[in-house]
Amino acid sequence: MYDLIVNPLSGGGKRQKFIARVLRRFEESGRAFRVFETEKRGQASLLARELTEEGQSDLIVVGGDGTLHEALNGIADFSRCSLGLVPAGTGNDFAASAGIPAEPEAAVDLILHSEPKFTDFMQMEGVRGINVIGTGIDVEILKRCRASKVLRGKFQYIISLIISLFKYKNYEMRTVCNGREEHCSALIACIGNGRRIGGGIPMCPEASLDDGMLDFVVCNDVKRGHIPAAFLKLMKGRILEEDFTRFVRCEKVEVFPEKALTVQVDGELYDGLPFRVEVVKGKLKMYRK
Repeated sequence: MYDLIVNPLSGGGKRQKFIARVLRRFEESGRAFRVFETEKRGQASLLARELTEEGQSDLIVVGGDGTLHEALNGIADFSRCSLGLVPAGTGNDFAASAGIPAEPEAAVDLILHSEPKFTDFMQMEGVRGINVIGTGIDVEILKRCRASKVLRGKFQYIISLIISLFKYKNYEMRTVCNGREEHCSALIACIGNGRRIGGGIPMCPEASLDDGMLDFVVCNDVKRGHIPAAFLKLMKGRILEEDFTRFVRCEKVEVFPEKALTVQVDGELYDGLPFRVEVVKGKLKMYRK
């Protein structure tokens, strides 16, 4: 049984034709499925919990990175569940890392005609993440995006990124990774399981979904004069080449900011969440390339 958790507000709520194509493809397959539409924030988590407590389920998210994040955090029993995604959001960053097609029919076909694969995810204190977790300028960008009443989508993120870079500041923090403790004055500190943020910006360009490792990327002590070149390198997926970029692979990361900071997990903002992240492997099964 395929249980579809559908967010009709994904992508700004202009996805009714997209959703109709998804449902038509499932109908054409002759497979049994049920549809559960979310009506409010957080409901995907509640649905995922109820469905995975109920019994064996192929849990299919029709939505964006935020809906996927909610569903992952609701799963009660990973042994009785496989997770699928039909990307219907604005950025669809995780789908790109997972090789999930943007076309709804192709994404459904991937689910119908392939076997789920073990896929890493990230565990914090009471919160799971599957794409990227970070703090610093990425949080500033997201806050600007949420405050904007005009721009939408990737263009909104790029404009917010440029504004944030010109108004940037470094954040004092202590990091512990692979037994090594360092002090950083960081523009951004992020941990990637997926590779992209903001609708296509490759912040963790070498991350893999099934290597059992986290990609820890810190842009440390960035000088104002380096901002333009760093921006171009970032957009080209070459931020790891910069001298101020620290890149480490590890299974666990701890970040201790000098002052309390907001943390973004898959684009969702959390205040007061300890920035301690561990990789979880061999537990989540997901339909992907």
